[in-house]
Amino acid sequence: MKVTTEAIQFKADAKLLDFIEEKLSKLEKLSDQIINAKVKLRLENSGQVRDKLVEVSLNVPGDQLFAKATSKTFEAATDDVVKALSKQIKKFKSKFAH
Repeated sequence: MKVTTEAIQFKADAKLLDFIEEKLSKLEKLSDQIINAKVKLRLENSGQVRDKLVEVSLNVPGDQLFAKATSKTFEAATDDVVKALSKQIKKFKSKFAH
């Protein structure tokens, strides 16, 4: 699976990009149908705290799965997104299992 990461209005460091790729690669264990993943990283201004927003869209044959999460760190938001996408992949696969 090819992972494209876009950091909006900031420069993501290599450690964060590696972390995201490693987490997303776990989704491939659930489905070998994933064509690619597009990741958007964004800083959200909400009051004093700058929340970290992670959006991921996965291309699968004939469909696109999408999840986004906001947290205090990109790592925590990535974990939430991967959990959400895992559920979606399982649901997506069950549609075609019949």
